[in-house]
Parts: sequence; structure tokens; C-alpha cells
Amino acid sequence: MTTPAAHPDVVETTLVSARPLALAATLAPLSRGPYDPCHRTTADGAIWRTASMPTGAVTYRLTQTGATAVSCRAWGPGSGEFETTLADLLGEGDDTAGFAPEHPKVAEAHRRFPGLRIPRTGRVFEALVPAILEQRVHTVAAHASWRRLVTHYGAPAPGPAPEGMRVPPPAEVWRRIPSWEFHRAGVDPRRSRVIVTAAAVANRLEEAAAMSAPDAAARLRVVPGIGEWTAAEVAQRALGDADALSVGDFHLSAIVGWSLLGRPLDDAEMVEYLESARPHRHRVVRLLQVSGQAVKPKFGPRTPITDHRGR
Repeated sequence: MTTPAAHPDVVETTLVSARPLALAATLAPLSRGPYDPCHRTTADGAIWRTASMPTGAVTYRLTQTGATAVSCRAWGPGSGEFETTLADLLGEGDDTAGFAPEHPKVAEAHRRFPGLRIPRTGRVFEALVPAILEQRVHTVAAHASWRRLVTHYGAPAPGPAPEGMRVPPPAEVWRRIPSWEFHRAGVDPRRSRVIVTAAAVANRLEEAAAMSAPDAAARLRVVPGIGEWTAAEVAQRALGDADALSVGDFHLSAIVGWSLLGRPLDDAEMVEYLESARPHRHRVVRLLQVSGQAVKPKFGPRTPITDHRGR
């Protein structure tokens, strides 16, 4: 249930759910690092985010006001449209019916974190660009690239947003970013080409939000350079797909193996092992993460971060 409050400059809404809702844990995957210009958590615990809606830019501030309630204030020309998507963003459509994990660790995490949900932003291209930036590079480096490009090409966040926040650039802006600016941001030519190619067909990609999971993945993978991993990363965030498993992730199969079996798995073994968890395979991963049970032993030095700017 949402309760709007009229105001000439801001849209105010309180969402009261019929079940537990953990705001911070639910929205955590949407953040692209601690310095994400589109996502900020302030000292008072409020979560600030920006988005580029079809009707315009929006800044919104979310605060947990009860075990089942979240208060929202939104500014900008896209705030009215954003209000209609708030319930999906907070996982009101995330259905846990039938989810009865057999592994004790997952079952215990599900019991301890009943408010964890899979969010759905509905913004396909906005989820796609940072996922492409994270392809085959360290997350720290990808976050730095995202921060630099959005800070430079994104518009200032409307409303009283924290300093430095930006609205993610629309597809037409990404499409026209010069190759040397991608280079300066540490993005190699392969990834920059994928972003520019995807930007050219962004309207078709946005249609994936109304498709079934298989059709959405197929639509995304039409773009050269978008594979199973990238499509899953987008589905988890933009489409609220609780089953989207990031096959091809450098660490995930080993983490699942060590966390649940006490030994590493490869991708094929992970897919086979989690088959019984369909359609909640991504939910299993998130529960391991929020419960602190996602583990992977360290056997050697960390792989160095590649700086593509010198190439």
C-alpha cells in the first residue's frame, strides 16, 4: 500500500508492505561501489538514488520507517513516473512462494533475513552499462570507470541531493562518448564498443523489461559482447529475476562451492548443484551474501588490477 502526500516541489510516498522489508539489504546490489555518483547512503541511514526516467531525471530518498514500511521523497521531472515504480523497486512483486531451501545454511539465512527481496528497477540500459564495465576486470576498477564517466557525462541530480550526485547519462549520451574518454576512464576498446553498440539499440533493449526471463535474456544477448553473465547481472537488478544466476563470474562458482559444500565448484558443477533451487538461484546467492556465509579461501596474492589507460 502506498500513501502519497501532495507537495508542489516533491513527490512524497510511504510504502507499507504486508511482509517484512529490509531496505538496505534489498537495494545493496544496485550500488556500484562506495563512491557511486548515482547511489549514496548518508549518515542518517537514508538511501539516495538517481535515475533517468522516460519523463525526465529523478532523485529519490528512501528511509526505513518500520519493519514493513519505507518512506520516499522524490524530486525532478521524472518523480511522478518514478512513484509508480516504487513498489517494484522495493520488491513487492518478488514472490518467495515455494522457496523452501534444503541446505541448512541457506534455510537459516532465509529465516534470519525475511525482509531480503530482489529489487526491480525496470531500467534496463541503466543496469546494462555498469555490468558491461564489470566484464572481465576487477570490480574496483569497473566502479572507478563508472564513477568517472557518470560524473563527467551525467547531469546534476535534481533536488537537495548529496553533493556530487549525478543522474546516469541517457543512451544517446553514452553513444557519443569519444573513444579517448573511455580510454581515460580505464575502459578498453572492447567494452567501450559494447556500450556504444548497446546504446544505439537501447529502446529495443528496454523492451526486455516486459518480456519473460528467457526472451529478455535473448534480447539482451543480440548485442555482440553481451553474454550470459552480463544478461544475468541486468536481470537481477532491472527485471527483479530471482533466478538469474551469474554463470561465468570469476568467483561465484567457487564461493557457492566453498560456502555450501566445503570445496570449490566450476560453473557447470554450480549450475547442476543449484538446479533444485530454481526459480530462486540468485536468491540463494544473495542470502549467502547478506548472512556473511559467502566464503572463499585465499590461496595466493590477489590478481593485479589492469590499467587500460596505458595501452
